Amino acid sequence: MRRTRKLALAFPLAALLAATVVQLAPGASAAEPACAAVPVSAPAGAKIESVLAEAKTGEPAYCAMTVTLSHPGAGDHVKVEVALPLTGWTGRLQAVGGSAYAAGDFGAPLVQAVKDGYSGVTTDAGVLTELDTSWALTAPGRVNGPLLTNFATRSVHEAALIGKDVTQRFYHRPVTYSYWNGCSTGGRQGYSEAQDYAADFDGILADAPAVHWAQFAVATLWPQTVMNSEHDFPSSCVFTAFRQAAIKACDAQDGVTNGVIDRPDECGYDPRGLIGTKVACEGKEFTVTAEDADVMRKIWAGPTDERGRKLWDGLPKGADFSWLAGTGDSPYATGFPVAVHWVQSFVAKQADFDVSKLTYAGFAEVFRQSVREYDDVIGTADPDLSAFRRAGGKLLTYVGTDDQLIPPGGTLAYRAEVERTMGGSQRVNDFYRLFLAPGVEHCGGGAGAVPSNPLGALVGWVEHGRAPATLAAVTTDGKQTRDLCAYPRTSRYTGHGDPAVASSYRCRWPAAPVS
Repeated sequence: MRRTRKLALAFPLAALLAATVVQLAPGASAAEPACAAVPVSAPAGAKIESVLAEAKTGEPAYCAMTVTLSHPGAGDHVKVEVALPLTGWTGRLQAVGGSAYAAGDFGAPLVQAVKDGYSGVTTDAGVLTELDTSWALTAPGRVNGPLLTNFATRSVHEAALIGKDVTQRFYHRPVTYSYWNGCSTGGRQGYSEAQDYAADFDGILADAPAVHWAQFAVATLWPQTVMNSEHDFPSSCVFTAFRQAAIKACDAQDGVTNGVIDRPDECGYDPRGLIGTKVACEGKEFTVTAEDADVMRKIWAGPTDERGRKLWDGLPKGADFSWLAGTGDSPYATGFPVAVHWVQSFVAKQADFDVSKLTYAGFAEVFRQSVREYDDVIGTADPDLSAFRRAGGKLLTYVGTDDQLIPPGGTLAYRAEVERTMGGSQRVNDFYRLFLAPGVEHCGGGAGAVPSNPLGALVGWVEHGRAPATLAAVTTDGKQTRDLCAYPRTSRYTGHGDPAVASSYRCRWPAAPVS
């Protein structure tokens, strides 16, 4: 059995004086640990400001330990919450990741970890909410480097150390296994941990990861740049017609017609085939123009530079367009908010920068500047995972092929780099498994089947050596099941049996390239 190593315990007097002791939760027995503040070791380079304990009643009852820390000279105040079940602790720790510009989640995911018998931990990194980047600039033209470092890498690592420390002191025994659980920003954070802090977690579940942050956070503005540059804004009805036409053209390529394009990157549908088609919706009729088809073609093709060279992947064919290519009265008509805020706050360093003014040349320059200034800070795409492999860690990821917010090409490109660096897919699969989820959108939803218990699969791999060859998945309506296959194998219909049932599919290796 693999155990995480003990942390050195040295509790600052100031934190002890600031700690608040709270009475046992109502109904707690004498055998239950008291919900009282404990001494906490400060991570290297940090200072503990306070430790507060609060008993949470309900199902389950748990003790919420909030640790506030800072970094000398940074002017930050970072909160880390450790949620400790009063009964039923399994010896496991689960760290919960964030989304968009939130570094963690103090709500339902943390409570769910407690329900499942974990001590849970999450952090706010000293920043604010999901789409608020007012913390980013200390002054016009000057980025708040310490808070960006917190958000990018530092705070998740420190939360892991604090979570283990608090848990050990609360239960008087160390954590047996530690896990990371996150999607999107949370997925990127998990990859950051595997790359930079290999000993923090035994198992990392990191789905739809926002790796290559400096690239994707600009690339998702491409649809708006195309429409603004071409002075053509197709209606939502026209975009829907293009999406449906692509699905109709490429759906059957995987051997079964089920409303899903398994591999959008292999779909060759040309939107020009829809020119002249009349589209009716919401009491109006639209005729698809050549300009509309050109806009759609460029959005699907993805960003290019001034000379037409590809910069990044575009929106997957068959994916929902509304977040990245919103028009009219859409709340996303000015662009995907994560991308808008990234360009304004971090690249242009002007909170009121108008992204709608970006030309093709301007977009390419912003893209290059983002990579130049921030890839080393928040790129999260170091393919050398040798330290994580040596530590015995396991990394599990699923990515929806219809991910409309973080197109899956970035994760596939990262996986390819890891394989080149670490000896090929079979050796990489010993510790890092990637699963493509056909028809699934960002972190779930869509027409495809979503993994039903990926964390359970990761636990089985870490604790019992059961490397998952497949992940059981089910559609949101519960009417279809499918077993997703460990990359590079893909799930393919056998040609007989009910296409809505997982047993009608088999995992197959990709066809060998023709020489």
